[in-house]
Amino acid sequence: MSDETRPGQDDGGPSQKEAMLSGEPYLADDPELAADALHAAVLSERYNATSAADPEARRTVLAELLGEVGEEVEVRPPLRVDYGYQTTIGPRTFVNFGAVFLDVARITIGADVQMGPNVQLLTPTHPIDPEPRRAKWEAALPITIGDNVWLGGGAIVCPGVTIGENTVVGAGAVVTRDLPANVVAVGNPARVIRTIGEEKKEA
Repeated sequence: MSDETRPGQDDGGPSQKEAMLSGEPYLADDPELAADALHAAVLSERYNATSAADPEARRTVLAELLGEVGEEVEVRPPLRVDYGYQTTIGPRTFVNFGAVFLDVARITIGADVQMGPNVQLLTPTHPIDPEPRRAKWEAALPITIGDNVWLGGGAIVCPGVTIGENTVVGAGAVVTRDLPANVVAVGNPARVIRTIGEEKKEA
């Protein structure tokens, strides 16, 4: 689909931002979305430059950058996001250095979550067919991280994935499909290796 035929406000259809927020294909070079991305980039720069000696200032910038930040949340810079306002973090969650939250679709992180360094939550998708991909069409699927999940360092969570509460994902795992609650998953692609609590029952 060419720029001349792109749907949007000119033909009475939804804007590119509205299409993005509804999970439909959209063009990221749209001026409204470009302005949102620039706003997030500037706030991210500010956040990543905050002093560890000034946690109140750090939290103020984080709350401005993200959609929702619960009490006692700690996110260690640097943090990278696409838009920021599509990400919510529940109370008492800890995110270590180098997190990447590509929040084209909504990213929902529960309470008491632990994330190791360099965790990536990636919602964007691109067409398999080469022509629409060349034309820069893209879309996204939401990611949900349940309460008390632990994502090991370098874990990658792919578009559309939900991880159930209390689940542990090993370092470097690539999560391509939903994981249930109360399991341990490792590998690429991540696979469940046991249910949490099984060893107690066996004992």
